[in-house]
Amino acid sequence: MMDCQLEDRKSAISPPQFATVLSGVRGAVTFDAPLAELTSLRIGGPADALIVPEDVPDVRRIVRQAATARLPLMVLGGTNLLVKDGGVRGLVLSLSKLAAVTREDERIVFAEAGVRLPTLLGYAVSQSLSGLEWAVGIPGTLGGAVVMNAGTKLGDVQNCLDAVQMVTPEGHVRTCAAADLAFSYRRVDLPEGVVVGARLRLTPASKKHLEASTKAYLQYRKHSQPLSQPNAGSVFKNPSGTTAGRLIEEAGLKGYRVGDAQVSAKHANFIVNLGRARATDMLLLIKKIQQDVFHRTGTMLELEWKVVGEG
Repeated sequence: MMDCQLEDRKSAISPPQFATVLSGVRGAVTFDAPLAELTSLRIGGPADALIVPEDVPDVRRIVRQAATARLPLMVLGGTNLLVKDGGVRGLVLSLSKLAAVTREDERIVFAEAGVRLPTLLGYAVSQSLSGLEWAVGIPGTLGGAVVMNAGTKLGDVQNCLDAVQMVTPEGHVRTCAAADLAFSYRRVDLPEGVVVGARLRLTPASKKHLEASTKAYLQYRKHSQPLSQPNAGSVFKNPSGTTAGRLIEEAGLKGYRVGDAQVSAKHANFIVNLGRARATDMLLLIKKIQQDVFHRTGTMLELEWKVVGEG
């Protein structure tokens, strides 16, 4: 199904380019598509085109044709994303239909990139498999988690990743062993392309114990972090020897707000959307935090969020 009406604004895509890139695509395509409701912050302007591929062959076609047409392409999925108010030029992919999960053997689970982390964790627990407990309370997708090496104090993607399945710019499917990838804090150096799946190496464990431990950790996170409000996870990376949250709180910024963007009263390294926040509000608040912490401590906090789009 296609909605082919475009607003009168500058687009990165001309009609002939649209025709080239979308030729043969089976998934849903929406032009001038609002992105706010597709992000964990509930913020963001429209994409020139939002595509929801039907399956991996559809992704292969889209990626190959976008590369041929030299059009920018972005994949949604990570929770740590701030889309600017002017939206995103080019193509945006939602891999929500790539949601299959299969158990390959006693320890290996293969999951497509669009699987939501709560769903994947629930599957692992139902199969009596440990290794994904770090994902408790993270609302993003597996693909987004892989790209940013997502994690919590319990662990991260690197701890359980066996291999990544990707679609290259040429439209080929490539499998990259985790042992061949370079991981760092909230980052992994992946080849160019789109992550469409991952093989996870998990550990057999007591289902009863897993249910109890994940429930307890979720309660802890609900108590200490603003999980019930729109947010994009930790805003800043933790500096060496301390935490960003501590520095922000000591600067007196807990509860500080710009418009409807507010430093969380529960955890100072979270910024929440009180309802009508814009990306502009978020960026002004981020700048305020960085300046105040720097003037007080000499430490410049490094952003953990990914900011995309036009202002």
